[in-house]
Amino acid sequence: MAIDVKKHKKKFLDQKPNINLVPFIDILFTIMIFLVVTSNFSAMEMQADDATAQDTGTGKPNATDISGDQEYYVVPVANLHKVTVNGQDRSDAISGSSVGVQARVIDEGQVIIKPGEIIITTPPGISPDVAVQRPEL
Repeated sequence: MAIDVKKHKKKFLDQKPNINLVPFIDILFTIMIFLVVTSNFSAMEMQADDATAQDTGTGKPNATDISGDQEYYVVPVANLHKVTVNGQDRSDAISGSSVGVQARVIDEGQVIIKPGEIIITTPPGISPDVAVQRPEL
C-alpha cells in the first residue's frame, strides 16, 4: 500500500488559514476601555482662592499672581520664535523659548501670547528696547 504524497500535499496547500477575529476584538475593546477610564480629558483644573484671582481673559497675569517687585519678568512660550513690540521685531531677545518683559509693560501695556509668538504694545514713554530684554537663564 503506497501513500499518495501528492494528494496530501495538494490538500494541505489548498487549505486557507482560519483566523478567528473574536479574541482580537475582545482585546482591542479591553485596551480601549482601559485608555478611556485612565485618561484625563480636562485641560486644567483651576481653583480661585478669592474673587480677584478669576481669569479675565486678557492674557495678563493678575496682580495676585506676581510676587515681588522685579523690573523684568520672564515670559516662557513653547517654541517661541517671534517677539513683536509696537510693530518692531525683537526676536533677538529670545533665550530658551522665553523673553524678559518689563513689569510696567505687563501692568499698563498689552501682551498678546499666541503659539510661538508674543505681540506687545507698550504704554507711552517706553521704547521697544527697554520693554523687552533677553533673559539670562
